[in-house]
Amino acid sequence: MFSPALRSCILAATLLISAPVTVLAFDANSSRPVNVNEKGVALRGFDPMSYFTGKGPMMGSDDYKFVFEGATYWFASAENLAKFKANPTQYAPKFGAFCAMGIAKDKKIDSDPTAWRIVDGYLFVLQSKEVQKNWLVDVSGNLKVATVSWNTIKNIAPKGL
Repeated sequence: MFSPALRSCILAATLLISAPVTVLAFDANSSRPVNVNEKGVALRGFDPMSYFTGKGPMMGSDDYKFVFEGATYWFASAENLAKFKANPTQYAPKFGAFCAMGIAKDKKIDSDPTAWRIVDGYLFVLQSKEVQKNWLVDVSGNLKVATVSWNTIKNIAPKGL
């Protein structure tokens, strides 16, 4: 009925149409110091406390939420919410959940919550697993540069950098 080439094209088109759409948190026009999605949720809904368990990132629920520094964080449990509330500056992602490597380069870049690292007890997220590999080559150097940069750019919209 259809040639193999046409079947391949139809299959590829079907897969593209049915693929899940990823909602990015990033808003290039926002001057907010926290990377949030269109609903004001940071980390794309991942529970910030889950990074500290040794199991890695886990999705939170809007049943357990808390607003900190203008961003809403979702949690997987009441226990995680309580721990975060007790010390949000310790557990909220540094650099407003923007890519730590991007901040080191004076850019506010969206992050992938599954590309992350805990350093000195703080959560850092990165743009991708590939960027994470590069960032890990010189973590302390990148953090020193990013910390200085963050103080300058945190309230500037990404589009303006």
